[in-house]
Amino acid sequence: MEADKQSRTTAGAVLHGAFVYDLLVWLSMFGREREFRRRILQLARLKPGDSVLDAGCGTGTLAIAAKKSLGPGGRVCGVDASREMIARAESKARKAGVEIGFKNSPVELLPFPDGQFDVVFSTMMLHHLAPKGRRSCAAEIRRVLRPGGRVLAVDFAPPASRRKSILERFHRRHGHLKNDELQALFEEAGLTILDKGPMGIKDMYFILAGAE
Repeated sequence: MEADKQSRTTAGAVLHGAFVYDLLVWLSMFGREREFRRRILQLARLKPGDSVLDAGCGTGTLAIAAKKSLGPGGRVCGVDASREMIARAESKARKAGVEIGFKNSPVELLPFPDGQFDVVFSTMMLHHLAPKGRRSCAAEIRRVLRPGGRVLAVDFAPPASRRKSILERFHRRHGHLKNDELQALFEEAGLTILDKGPMGIKDMYFILAGAE
């Protein structure tokens, strides 16, 4: 049964303050958000003509960057459980002059048929889900990936100290996920780990996994 014929609910945390969210992201990265996006696109190994999904796309900043990188031959979609986030993402895409298919949907139930995407992004999103929701999300990502497709997941590692900086406060509010837990999550979904390591931006790390 296709996902868009099923119930659309999420048990995870849903963020609704779209403008405040953009501000928090900028602050948490100390103004290095552009570098962060560039690094993600590089790690994902995007190729001309790729079809890309941003799962938990927030306000669409990464999806827009991906579309600009791919050009007219590439397809980009984004899903988020928050209607407010999707509305802001659509507005930002119009202003940027790019066409992106945004949908209001939980990541545990992606509204696409099997094998639709070459690349799926999951950035600073999985820690919002309970373990069961993470497993559902990982299984859905595997389902919508084409053979040879890739998922790039980026998340917060547990803070190394208890300093009361902006990022540590951000961690306490939104959580973190251990990298071995994230690796196991994708391996259990039937994906192969291709690369992993620190993002080089504070306590963020990445895992790149592939579908056979």
